[in-house]
Amino acid sequence: MKKWILAARLRTLPLSLSGLLLAGFIAKSEGVFRNDIFLLSLLTTLAFQVLSNFANDYGDAVKGTDANRIGEKRTVASGLITQNQMKTAITIMVIISLACIAALLYVAFYPYDMKYIYIFLGLGIASIFAAMAYTMGKKPYGYIGLGDIFVFLFFGILAVAGGEFLYSKVFEWKVLLPAASMGCWSVAVLNLNNMRDIKNDIKNNKITIASKLGTQKSKYYQMTLMTLPFVFSALYVTMSPLKSGKLSGFVFLILIFFANAIRRQIFAVKDPKDFDPFLKQVSMLALFFAVLLGYSLIGFDFIDALIR
Repeated sequence: MKKWILAARLRTLPLSLSGLLLAGFIAKSEGVFRNDIFLLSLLTTLAFQVLSNFANDYGDAVKGTDANRIGEKRTVASGLITQNQMKTAITIMVIISLACIAALLYVAFYPYDMKYIYIFLGLGIASIFAAMAYTMGKKPYGYIGLGDIFVFLFFGILAVAGGEFLYSKVFEWKVLLPAASMGCWSVAVLNLNNMRDIKNDIKNNKITIASKLGTQKSKYYQMTLMTLPFVFSALYVTMSPLKSGKLSGFVFLILIFFANAIRRQIFAVKDPKDFDPFLKQVSMLALFFAVLLGYSLIGFDFIDALIR
């Protein structure tokens, strides 16, 4: 069991769940939140993330990319799990993901909004394909410099805007702002991972934005990715009624302070392996960001009462 938990890479889960969590907060602020959709969307995202991590573990091992990898241990490359065992696990996770999609779409759209089922079924299947094709196959998109774009779209735009649509059945352009915020956080974590692995990726012909830019320019890219979420969220809250604006503004300043401190530390890194500890820190920043932005939209009576 321990080796499968290791392969699932649990430290990536807070980031993957943040977008759906924020979508739930937005739905709550609009008065359309439903517990069943929320729980099933989180379960579906969890299945996607585990599938993605299993597929990445397998794909990088097959291509030899993990032979000299820095950071968290990979199970197939290290021999803890065989290639055939991982292929079986990937198949099982695909089946589980499809079952989660079916259950989620059933509770979200049946019987009054059946017209949306086919669209979201297509998006769900595309998500499964994207989770696997990042490192698997003859031409994985993670090896040709497209990883950042796909992560932005699936963990940002689809997670937040698509997640909110499951509740409301209505698309509003302003939701793209918090969606883009979460997309930037997700790409920021990916870029840290890629900066850590620049030398190894170049050696194995894996093209990433970081390997093309080089370490120094990738640091500026990282600073941008960790700044834009605050810009996008500021624009969004000006368009949305806030329940706890004063407190959220104060705590957001604290969050910006911590984000800036982490940015400075990242910029000062000399040894690529020292990027690794920041993966968890930036993931948790993304989670706190989602919760805080959500709190500003809906408020919590018991917290407000304590403050007063």
